[in-house]
Amino acid sequence: MVVRPLLRAVIMGPPGSGKGTVASRIIKHFGMKHLSSGDMLRDNMQKKTEVGILAKSYIDEGRLIPDDIMTQLMLNELKHLAEYNWLLDGFPRTVAQAEALDKECQVDTVIDLDVPFETIQCRLTARWIHPASGRVYNLEFSPPKVQGIDDITGEPLVQRDDDKPETVTKRLQAYDAQTKPVLEYYRKKGLLKSFSGTETNKIWPHIYAFLRTKLPDVSQKDAATPR
Repeated sequence: MVVRPLLRAVIMGPPGSGKGTVASRIIKHFGMKHLSSGDMLRDNMQKKTEVGILAKSYIDEGRLIPDDIMTQLMLNELKHLAEYNWLLDGFPRTVAQAEALDKECQVDTVIDLDVPFETIQCRLTARWIHPASGRVYNLEFSPPKVQGIDDITGEPLVQRDDDKPETVTKRLQAYDAQTKPVLEYYRKKGLLKSFSGTETNKIWPHIYAFLRTKLPDVSQKDAATPR
Protein backbone atom coordinates (compact mmCIF):
# COMPACT_ATOMS: atom_id res chain seq x y z
CA MET A 1 0.00 0.00 0.00
CA VAL A 2 1.29 3.44 -0.94
CA VAL A 3 1.36 5.82 2.00
CA ARG A 4 0.67 9.37 0.87
CA PRO A 5 2.77 12.12 2.43
CA LEU A 6 0.84 14.38 4.78
CA LEU A 7 -0.58 17.60 3.32
CA ARG A 8 0.00 20.85 5.19
CA ALA A 9 -2.06 23.67 3.67
CA VAL A 10 -2.91 27.30 4.40
CA ILE A 11 -6.06 29.07 3.17
CA MET A 12 -6.03 32.83 2.69
CA GLY A 13 -8.64 35.34 1.59
CA PRO A 14 -10.05 38.72 2.64
CA PRO A 15 -13.09 39.02 4.93
CA GLY A 16 -16.20 38.18 2.90
CA SER A 17 -14.28 36.15 0.29
CA GLY A 18 -16.08 32.90 1.18
CA LYS A 19 -13.11 31.50 3.07
CA GLY A 20 -15.28 29.93 5.79
CA THR A 21 -17.45 28.15 3.23
CA VAL A 22 -14.47 26.86 1.25
CA ALA A 23 -12.64 25.72 4.41
CA SER A 24 -15.70 23.75 5.61
CA ARG A 25 -15.98 22.02 2.20
CA ILE A 26 -12.28 21.12 2.26
CA ILE A 27 -12.72 19.58 5.74
CA LYS A 28 -15.79 17.63 4.62
CA HIS A 29 -14.27 16.24 1.43
CA PHE A 30 -10.66 15.73 2.43
CA GLY A 31 -10.88 15.11 6.18
CA MET A 32 -8.16 17.62 7.03
CA LYS A 33 -7.86 19.04 10.54
CA HIS A 34 -8.95 22.69 10.48
CA LEU A 35 -7.03 25.11 12.68
CA SER A 36 -8.52 28.61 12.73
CA SER A 37 -6.59 31.35 14.54
CA GLY A 38 -9.89 33.12 15.36
CA ASP A 39 -11.36 29.97 16.95
CA MET A 40 -8.13 29.33 18.85
CA LEU A 41 -8.07 32.89 20.21
CA ARG A 42 -11.70 32.75 21.32
CA ASP A 43 -11.14 29.36 22.97
CA ASN A 44 -8.05 30.55 24.86
CA MET A 45 -9.72 33.79 25.95
CA GLN A 46 -12.75 31.86 27.17
CA LYS A 47 -10.56 29.42 29.12
CA LYS A 48 -8.47 32.34 30.41
CA THR A 49 -5.17 30.68 29.48
CA GLU A 50 -1.97 32.70 29.76
CA VAL A 51 -1.94 33.35 26.00
CA GLY A 52 -5.68 34.08 26.05
CA ILE A 53 -5.40 36.73 28.79
CA LEU A 54 -2.48 38.34 26.97
CA ALA A 55 -4.29 38.33 23.61
CA LYS A 56 -7.44 39.82 25.17
CA SER A 57 -5.46 42.74 26.60
CA TYR A 58 -4.35 43.68 23.05
CA ILE A 59 -7.82 43.21 21.54
CA ASP A 60 -9.44 45.32 24.30
CA GLU A 61 -7.04 48.15 23.44
CA GLY A 62 -7.82 47.79 19.74
CA ARG A 63 -4.25 46.74 18.96
CA LEU A 64 -3.01 43.91 16.75
CA ILE A 65 -1.85 40.83 18.63
CA PRO A 66 1.97 40.61 18.33
CA ASP A 67 3.48 37.98 16.05
CA ASP A 68 5.17 36.05 18.86
CA ILE A 69 1.88 35.56 20.76
CA MET A 70 0.01 34.35 17.66
CA THR A 71 2.91 32.12 16.67
CA GLN A 72 3.16 30.55 20.14
CA LEU A 73 -0.60 29.91 20.17
CA MET A 74 -0.71 28.23 16.75
CA LEU A 75 2.54 26.26 16.94
CA ASN A 76 1.56 24.80 20.32
CA GLU A 77 -1.62 23.48 18.74
CA LEU A 78 0.15 22.16 15.64
CA LYS A 79 2.29 19.91 17.83
CA HIS A 80 -0.86 17.85 18.51
CA LEU A 81 -1.54 17.47 14.78
CA ALA A 82 1.82 16.01 13.71
CA GLU A 83 0.18 12.86 12.27
CA TYR A 84 -2.63 14.59 10.39
CA ASN A 85 -3.26 16.54 7.20
CA TRP A 86 -4.14 20.06 8.28
CA LEU A 87 -5.51 23.36 6.99
CA LEU A 88 -4.46 26.63 8.66
CA ASP A 89 -6.94 29.48 8.53
CA GLY A 90 -6.09 33.05 9.64
CA PHE A 91 -2.43 32.18 10.23
CA PRO A 92 0.17 33.17 9.16
CA ARG A 93 -0.95 36.79 8.77
CA THR A 94 2.51 38.37 8.55
CA VAL A 95 5.84 37.38 7.01
CA ALA A 96 7.35 37.00 10.52
CA GLN A 97 4.62 34.46 11.36
CA ALA A 98 5.22 32.63 8.05
CA GLU A 99 8.96 32.42 8.76
CA ALA A 100 8.33 31.11 12.30
CA LEU A 101 5.96 28.47 10.89
CA ASP A 102 8.59 27.42 8.33
CA LYS A 103 11.09 26.71 11.10
CA GLU A 104 8.68 24.23 12.69
CA CYS A 105 7.06 22.54 9.69
CA GLN A 106 6.96 22.51 5.91
CA VAL A 107 3.86 24.09 4.33
CA ASP A 108 3.00 22.30 1.06
CA THR A 109 0.45 24.60 -0.51
CA VAL A 110 -1.24 27.97 0.07
CA ILE A 111 -4.77 28.37 -1.30
CA ASP A 112 -5.52 32.03 -2.01
CA LEU A 113 -9.09 33.17 -2.70
CA ASP A 114 -8.66 36.02 -5.13
CA VAL A 115 -12.07 37.70 -5.03
CA PRO A 116 -12.34 41.31 -6.30
CA PHE A 117 -12.76 43.87 -3.53
CA GLU A 118 -15.79 45.35 -5.33
CA THR A 119 -17.55 41.96 -5.11
CA ILE A 120 -16.77 41.65 -1.39
CA GLN A 121 -17.88 45.21 -0.76
CA CYS A 122 -21.25 44.53 -2.42
CA ARG A 123 -21.57 41.26 -0.47
CA LEU A 124 -20.84 42.72 2.96
CA THR A 125 -22.61 46.06 2.63
CA ALA A 126 -25.79 44.33 1.38
CA ARG A 127 -26.40 42.83 4.85
CA TRP A 128 -29.06 44.43 7.09
CA ILE A 129 -30.48 43.12 10.36
CA HIS A 130 -33.55 43.40 12.58
CA PRO A 131 -31.88 44.04 15.97
CA ALA A 132 -34.64 42.67 18.23
CA SER A 133 -34.91 39.25 16.55
CA GLY A 134 -31.48 38.95 14.90
CA ARG A 135 -33.17 38.31 11.50
CA VAL A 136 -30.67 38.92 8.71
CA TYR A 137 -31.55 40.21 5.25
CA ASN A 138 -29.30 40.50 2.24
CA LEU A 139 -30.28 43.04 -0.40
CA GLU A 140 -28.91 40.75 -3.13
CA PHE A 141 -30.05 37.26 -2.04
CA SER A 142 -32.89 37.65 0.47
CA PRO A 143 -34.13 41.26 0.55
CA PRO A 144 -37.00 42.41 2.79
CA LYS A 145 -40.39 42.85 1.10
CA VAL A 146 -40.18 46.59 1.79
CA GLN A 147 -36.73 48.15 1.67
CA GLY A 148 -35.37 48.95 5.13
CA ILE A 149 -38.31 47.31 6.96
CA ASP A 150 -38.52 43.97 8.78
CA ASP A 151 -41.02 41.61 7.08
CA ILE A 152 -42.63 40.41 10.33
CA THR A 153 -42.70 43.39 12.71
CA GLY A 154 -42.59 46.31 10.26
CA GLU A 155 -39.76 47.79 12.36
CA PRO A 156 -36.75 49.48 10.70
CA LEU A 157 -33.68 47.42 9.79
CA VAL A 158 -30.17 48.55 10.71
CA GLN A 159 -26.73 47.97 9.29
CA ARG A 160 -24.04 46.73 11.69
CA ASP A 161 -21.01 49.00 11.98
CA ASP A 162 -18.87 46.17 10.55
CA ASP A 163 -21.00 46.14 7.39
CA LYS A 164 -21.02 49.89 6.72
CA PRO A 165 -19.25 50.78 3.44
CA GLU A 166 -16.51 52.90 5.08
CA THR A 167 -15.74 50.14 7.65
CA VAL A 168 -15.69 47.43 4.98
CA THR A 169 -13.28 49.51 2.90
CA LYS A 170 -10.96 49.95 5.90
CA ARG A 171 -11.06 46.21 6.72
CA LEU A 172 -10.21 45.29 3.14
CA GLN A 173 -7.39 47.83 2.95
CA ALA A 174 -5.94 46.54 6.24
CA TYR A 175 -6.10 42.95 4.97
CA ASP A 176 -4.43 43.95 1.71
CA ALA A 177 -1.58 45.82 3.42
CA GLN A 178 -0.94 43.06 5.94
CA THR A 179 -1.35 40.03 3.69
CA LYS A 180 0.17 41.03 0.35
CA PRO A 181 3.74 40.45 1.64
CA VAL A 182 2.71 36.98 2.92
CA LEU A 183 1.23 36.03 -0.47
CA GLU A 184 4.43 37.27 -2.11
CA TYR A 185 6.54 35.24 0.36
CA TYR A 186 4.71 32.03 -0.62
CA ARG A 187 4.65 32.94 -4.32
CA LYS A 188 8.45 33.14 -4.32
CA LYS A 189 8.58 29.70 -2.72
CA GLY A 190 6.34 28.33 -5.48
CA LEU A 191 3.62 27.32 -2.97
CA LEU A 192 0.90 29.87 -3.82
CA LYS A 193 -2.15 28.66 -5.73
CA SER A 194 -4.61 31.49 -6.44
CA PHE A 195 -8.24 30.86 -7.37
CA SER A 196 -9.98 33.88 -8.89
CA GLY A 197 -13.69 34.53 -9.22
CA THR A 198 -16.72 36.31 -7.82
CA GLU A 199 -18.81 33.30 -6.73
CA THR A 200 -17.75 30.66 -4.20
CA ASN A 201 -19.72 27.91 -5.99
CA LYS A 202 -17.79 28.61 -9.21
CA ILE A 203 -14.38 28.80 -7.51
CA TRP A 204 -14.91 25.63 -5.45
CA PRO A 205 -14.76 23.02 -8.28
CA HIS A 206 -11.27 24.31 -9.21
CA ILE A 207 -10.06 24.08 -5.60
CA TYR A 208 -11.59 20.61 -5.31
CA ALA A 209 -9.89 19.40 -8.51
CA PHE A 210 -6.56 20.79 -7.30
CA LEU A 211 -6.79 19.07 -3.90
CA ARG A 212 -7.92 15.78 -5.49
CA THR A 213 -4.45 15.56 -7.04
CA LYS A 214 -3.07 15.46 -3.49
CA LEU A 215 -5.67 13.69 -1.33
CA PRO A 216 -8.54 11.21 -1.76
CA ASP A 217 -12.13 12.41 -1.25
CA VAL A 218 -13.10 10.84 2.09
CA SER A 219 -16.75 11.91 1.79
CA GLN A 220 -17.16 9.58 -1.24
CA LYS A 221 -15.49 6.73 0.63
CA ASP A 222 -17.86 7.19 3.58
CA ALA A 223 -20.88 7.23 1.27
CA ALA A 224 -19.75 3.99 -0.40
CA THR A 225 -19.14 2.15 2.88
CA PRO A 226 -22.17 0.09 4.02
CA ARG A 227 -23.24 1.08 7.52
